[in-house]
Amino acid sequence: MKAMIFAAGLGNRLKPLTDTTPKALIPVNGEPMLGHVIRKLKTAGFTDIIINVHHLADQIIDFIEVNNQFGVNIQISDERNYLLDTGGGIKLAAQFLQGNEPFLVHNTDILSNVDLKEIYQQHINTNALATLLVNKRETSRYLLFNKENELCGWRNRETGEVKSHYPDFDPEKYSEYAFGGIHVMSPQIFEWMEEWTGKFSIINFYLAVCAKATIQAYAADNLQLMDIGKPETLAQAEEFLKKWL
Repeated sequence: MKAMIFAAGLGNRLKPLTDTTPKALIPVNGEPMLGHVIRKLKTAGFTDIIINVHHLADQIIDFIEVNNQFGVNIQISDERNYLLDTGGGIKLAAQFLQGNEPFLVHNTDILSNVDLKEIYQQHINTNALATLLVNKRETSRYLLFNKENELCGWRNRETGEVKSHYPDFDPEKYSEYAFGGIHVMSPQIFEWMEEWTGKFSIINFYLAVCAKATIQAYAADNLQLMDIGKPETLAQAEEFLKKWL
């Protein structure tokens, strides 16, 4: 089973900590964020992991080597010359991720109690192009899904901006969910990405193709999730780990 971890971010929300340490190596309860994610993936049965790097990349590479790749096969997707955003980062790693099986993508700054095996299996069962972990938490930006839990659009509650490739799209007719930073993709996704080049957002890609390919929601029961990429939640992360993981 293959997975990708996003660890290339600049970590601007965590400055000045990230001036000298990449966000992925900021410690939570004595272990870097990246270590928590790798161990979660390993426990779920993922044996091949690729990690993208950009800001202070050498520190991340050294961390992986010092820990003997955590007993799994870990490769590096090097974005030091140019940060490609989430969609571009996935496409750059295509040679590693392509094959006959789906792969999972996990943000390095997400802690959750989600069962990664379950979301992976649901993706296989539904034969979607991608399956996105979502929940009902309060945020400003929401993905919009129909009654079949298929992605149809996006809305920013603060600005009123709406995105959808469906004609006469009415956001009030759809269910709002916040994206959880974890998704599973079928390798056929790279065929849909052929015309996408350079730096691009995976969410914008999903919105562009969802009228033609199934992008499915996975709303886990009793999901507990925390974005630890900002100071106020980083301070709460240790208690989250003790309570939910």
